[in-house]
Amino acid sequence: MGGIRRGPGPGRRPFGGPAKGRAPAAGKPGKPAPGKPISGKPAPGKPAPGRPQPSAETFALGAIPGATPGKWVDIWNERMPQTRLVLEQIEVAGQRRALDRLDAALVRLPIDTAGLHVIRLYDETTVVVMASDSHLTAAHDLDPADLDGEVLIVPRDDVLGLGMPGTVAPSFDPPETTADAIATVAAGVGIVLVPMSLARLHHRKDVEHRPLRGAPVSTVALAWDAARTTPEVETFVGIVRGRTPNSSR
Repeated sequence: MGGIRRGPGPGRRPFGGPAKGRAPAAGKPGKPAPGKPISGKPAPGKPAPGRPQPSAETFALGAIPGATPGKWVDIWNERMPQTRLVLEQIEVAGQRRALDRLDAALVRLPIDTAGLHVIRLYDETTVVVMASDSHLTAAHDLDPADLDGEVLIVPRDDVLGLGMPGTVAPSFDPPETTADAIATVAAGVGIVLVPMSLARLHHRKDVEHRPLRGAPVSTVALAWDAARTTPEVETFVGIVRGRTPNSSR
């Protein structure tokens, strides 16, 4: 006897669809939940997931006298051709203020670290700069006692702040710059204490320098405003730390 297919009885629903007037079950196709994107479009005010943000046009890097960021700049130019690195020389006396406008800077410690991220990079030996015909050139390095009686010239832009017992203060006003102080030394007057990089920066044929044993070192660091840690800053940090382009942070 042929069966008769009956329609759904009271309270039943047809196969293949939700009951009339009921909302679809969670996770089923239908009206999206409030606040969720429609058709793959991002919610208002949020970037599309996975979409890279455009790189900055420039990266402003400061460097105190004596710092040599050339190798890092070359790597940046190879790795970040879309962002031009602008290198600016800054003075140690104004290095903290300069970080208010620069993306990052090579600075000389100590520095007021409030609001900054600071990474120590390397330490510099303190050296004595003297005239090339000075008796001090006879040694390969010097002890503080070797400087007894020497006229110690401290320029106004001095970055060490070292006192040296046994030395003599000059009878003239301090020179304005380290370069001026070394020029005075070249004329046969006194000595100057500077980090190794500044002795090399201001090298002259009529002066020489020797390491000073036991003297405090001078530390060069990379610093930037912690509130402005941009992708470009993170890239430069990776470069100075020796990361490859494929290294994870």
